[in-house]
Amino acid sequence: MRKGVVFSLAAAACALAAPDAHGSGFYYAERGVRPLGRGGAFVAGANDIGAIWYNPAGLADAGSSFLFDMAWLNFSNRYTRKTQVTDAGGTVRRFDFPQVEGTTPVLPIPTIGGSYNFGDKKQYTVAVGALAPYVAVTSYPATINGQPSPSRYSLLSLDGSALVILGGFFAYKPVEWFRVGAGLQLLTGSFQSTVVFNANPADRLIGAPEDPTWDTTSELKVGPIFAPSGNAGMTFVPHKKVAIGIIAQAPFSVNSPATIKTRLPVAAPFDKAYQDGVNARVRFKLPPTLGAGVEVRHAFNAETNLKVEATYAREFWSLHETIEIRSEDVKLIGITGFPSPFGVAPITIPRNFVDANTFALGGELGYKLSKYDVVGRLGLNYSETAVPPDYVSPLGAVDTDKITLAIGGSIFLMEKNKLRLDFVYARVVSADVVVPPDTAKVPRVNPVKGNPTRTEAVNGGLYEISANVFGLGMNYKF
Repeated sequence: MRKGVVFSLAAAACALAAPDAHGSGFYYAERGVRPLGRGGAFVAGANDIGAIWYNPAGLADAGSSFLFDMAWLNFSNRYTRKTQVTDAGGTVRRFDFPQVEGTTPVLPIPTIGGSYNFGDKKQYTVAVGALAPYVAVTSYPATINGQPSPSRYSLLSLDGSALVILGGFFAYKPVEWFRVGAGLQLLTGSFQSTVVFNANPADRLIGAPEDPTWDTTSELKVGPIFAPSGNAGMTFVPHKKVAIGIIAQAPFSVNSPATIKTRLPVAAPFDKAYQDGVNARVRFKLPPTLGAGVEVRHAFNAETNLKVEATYAREFWSLHETIEIRSEDVKLIGITGFPSPFGVAPITIPRNFVDANTFALGGELGYKLSKYDVVGRLGLNYSETAVPPDYVSPLGAVDTDKITLAIGGSIFLMEKNKLRLDFVYARVVSADVVVPPDTAKVPRVNPVKGNPTRTEAVNGGLYEISANVFGLGMNYKF
């Protein structure tokens, strides 16, 4: 039971580990309607409030403005679980499970921010903003054809999660060829998940592995979360046709309270058992990021201009080695054959992520259409995954190398083009992931600490991943 209770906390932490991953772990697309239309190539060319995420130096060109956009991440994962079991006679047997599909709700993910430009030469800009990462809030069915879901030991639902990054930013443009900016950020909100663990105290001795009568459903909430961080960037414009940008994102360190409630198994030893206490803590680190971009600009005439940018980012996910779980008062009372109360011991969940790279190429073409100024955008993005193949799992780590193809645009309205309306569509293309059962590394939790029986991995099988992003936004300059 000890590992089982803590495992449900780990499930939340694993799926939570996403706030500032630029596409390599859990963040399934570059964020922001206009930047995504450029494939995320928006470091050197950042010049509106979207710069708070990509390069705060770009706020120096945002003026006094307001931005609001929202996008829907339509994510789908079809998981066909495969596992192998060594029976009492030492024979290895393989089992295939029915396919289960993880889906996301129609939930717009917002960006909102405002900036104020001041100084005798308008060289200073301050901004505030709030944004949510483009993370898949995935749910899986609890049953398939009347049987327990094959994904249940990894994840059933992330419904009810709400995370946001708040920030305050400052940018300075002392001369036309140089901008610098920095921001203080705070990851805040709460996270909820529903998972199942198996509480068979002797695994094969009392019952078969994964006997559903020993299943325990856990509902937990992590929060309130307060994880500070910051970013900084610079932009150089050595020539009117060239801009160079660099960005550094500091790591987030999450150390948050959590509460957990369980529905204990129907197996006989739990007939009179109950949970006492609900409090625990979750600790882990999210990686720093370094990035750079070069934008080339060309004006064909007074009404037509082209901007093309290439960017590169390195995400140091190797910092994310483990998730530390510490129970504060969770105990189980009255389990037949167990000491009572039965306390929950500390546990470390290995993650073993690796550093990853992201490459983006995108641009925008501005031109006159009738009496309106319009912009068309195209973007291409390639992101390596930070999740080692043997650790791919529904437990917040359904990811592989992926290519994002994006198309977007804007139309300017009102006098002096004060109002800009944006749209974007992006398709995230991922290869299927096969995790062989004999190399899978995410174990089914055995509730008895020190049980000599090796539990089988629960993440083996075939993962078929797809995602679409639809977004709308507006930017108003005062």
